[in-house]
Amino acid sequence: MRADRLVSLVLLLRRRGRMTAAELASELEVSPRTVLRDVEALSTAGVPVYVERGRHGGFALLPGFRTELTGLTHEEALALLTAGTARGARAFGLGPALASAVRKVEDALPDGRRPGLDAASRRFLVEPEADLLSRRPVPEGVPAAVLADVRRAVLAGRRLRLRYAAPDQEPRWRTVEPIGLVTVRDRTYLLATRAGEDRTYRLSRVRAAEVLPEPADRPADVDLDRIWAARSARFLAEDHLAVTVRVRPALRDELLGDVRAVRAEERDDDGWARLEVTFEDLRHAVWALWRLGPDVEALAPASVRAALHDRAAALAARYATAADAGP
Repeated sequence: MRADRLVSLVLLLRRRGRMTAAELASELEVSPRTVLRDVEALSTAGVPVYVERGRHGGFALLPGFRTELTGLTHEEALALLTAGTARGARAFGLGPALASAVRKVEDALPDGRRPGLDAASRRFLVEPEADLLSRRPVPEGVPAAVLADVRRAVLAGRRLRLRYAAPDQEPRWRTVEPIGLVTVRDRTYLLATRAGEDRTYRLSRVRAAEVLPEPADRPADVDLDRIWAARSARFLAEDHLAVTVRVRPALRDELLGDVRAVRAEERDDDGWARLEVTFEDLRHAVWALWRLGPDVEALAPASVRAALHDRAAALAARYATAADAGP
């Protein structure tokens, strides 16, 4: 890990010129003291790092210290630079690694090609932080340690123990054969098998993870696109409660955060979104729709409308009795 950090330090100085110890520490996510030790190690190894003292001083490299990479085509280099803006790497905990790789590519490009590629990459934006309605995504929180262990098991092909909290259940341990990781709408899923059965685990529900020494029982080759498509189709076909709802646009994303799946969507004349969604059962549907109050309406089935009506009537009766009783 230190070798990678030393390379990143050199590439940062190549890319940005003079930088202070505090700036380098922030970029490398270490302390300024660690930066000073790394600079000393680079100097000992013959890397021409020098110090400029004073108010505007910092560390810098002697001009001309660099390597060149000429094997990449324009499109290949542009693809790498564009990929550096994607949120997918962050979802899998690979953001720092991707940033380091992009710095290496940028530094290795010949002088005449870097400015054009840099400008071209800024013409592409992959999955911005907010959409046209200024709604910012809220990625699910996955502890870094959990994500690192899950990723390591997937890549090393090892069995994995998960302490998983399924909906409405207490967390419990289970051993799985990890296949791959998929991120969809800022949610990350582990595709796995357990006792020979397909399983899909939402990483935000994993409370702890442990990589086991035994190799995972899984095929050597994998097609995640095909597997995900098959599991999605099977999921939609499962016997969950289908509900047709109308929801105010501002609350659409909040509703979708509680449903199991979305089967269809259209826009009504008044601007409200009309969706066909699935819930686990009647209890789940009533809980999710009740939270949004008058900003959502269940159109079908009648059982959901009746359950919401009964709850609202009971609440109205309770407070009407309290009002009649006086202070």
